[in-house]
Amino acid sequence: MRKDMMIGVDLAKSVFQIHGATMDGTVKFRKKLSRPQFLQFMSKQAPSVVAMEACGSSSFWARELTRLGHDVKLISPRYVKPFVKRQKNDAADAEAIVEAAQRPELRFVDPKTEDQQARAMLYRVREKLVCQRTELVNALRSYLYEFGHAFPQGIAHLKRIETLVDDPDSKLPELVCNECRDLLIQISEISERIDIKTRRIKDLAAETDTARRLQTMPGVGPITALAVEAFAPCMTSFKRGRDFAAWLGLVPLQHSSGGKERLGRVSKAGQADIRKLLIMGAMSRLNWLGRKSIPDGVWLAKLMERKPKMLVAIALANKMARAIWAMLTRNEDYRELAGAVAV
Repeated sequence: MRKDMMIGVDLAKSVFQIHGATMDGTVKFRKKLSRPQFLQFMSKQAPSVVAMEACGSSSFWARELTRLGHDVKLISPRYVKPFVKRQKNDAADAEAIVEAAQRPELRFVDPKTEDQQARAMLYRVREKLVCQRTELVNALRSYLYEFGHAFPQGIAHLKRIETLVDDPDSKLPELVCNECRDLLIQISEISERIDIKTRRIKDLAAETDTARRLQTMPGVGPITALAVEAFAPCMTSFKRGRDFAAWLGLVPLQHSSGGKERLGRVSKAGQADIRKLLIMGAMSRLNWLGRKSIPDGVWLAKLMERKPKMLVAIALANKMARAIWAMLTRNEDYRELAGAVAV
């Protein structure tokens, strides 16, 4: 069925703003609906193109509206902002969504499935626990520093802190020792929960062929494989591997003008979770143990000779992103090109 109507929806917690217009821009209706009224109203509409910003709950509503027969388009809020006229309010935002969605060159966001959102939640909960543990460890180090005991950063030095707290000759006040023990117990409990989440991620990464295939690449483990499955859209939505690397923000930021090309640092204008994990995986290949697997004469070895380590890691992460696109679009495992040399 041909869809001649486009409906822009400005999502919110309780009140949704609706803007309906034909494909040539003629306004048909503007409505403000509550959450129960919204789904009831959309169920009575003929199949239409529904445009929404890619924000919280947008994937849920995309699935619900798709079941009603609508064609749902999610738009990055960055692409909607230029179309807001003067004053910003819900009605203006809904109208801007329609105008942005009618542009033929606009790129849309793929809605996430329930499985993707569940895996993303598992990953984010683990990341939150890691941040909480880091916060507690740093607080413990800072408290002991006030009493003249300095410890290096990192979770690996907790044993030294436990030894100090339990040492009767440490000259620490009893109240300080008790509070430090309480922090150590909290850190231990969080570490156990992190281990449980990590094992769950490894089990999920072993269930799908996509995650197994991704882990054949050096520098990609279960956590990175699950993050790609949870946060990345279908690889067929990218024309080439360079587009996927650009979506991750692993390309230089441009300040070009007048025909003169000016390239800066990486744009970071993409999915931060996958980008961070790929850079961490690239750094693991550049340490003293990972360098042993890099043959002499390949582009990576030659790049390491003349460039800083972080720059080489970002270049390698870019190459890993392009290889991930090729592996998933061709359904192939990772193949090392031993004959590749620097150009």
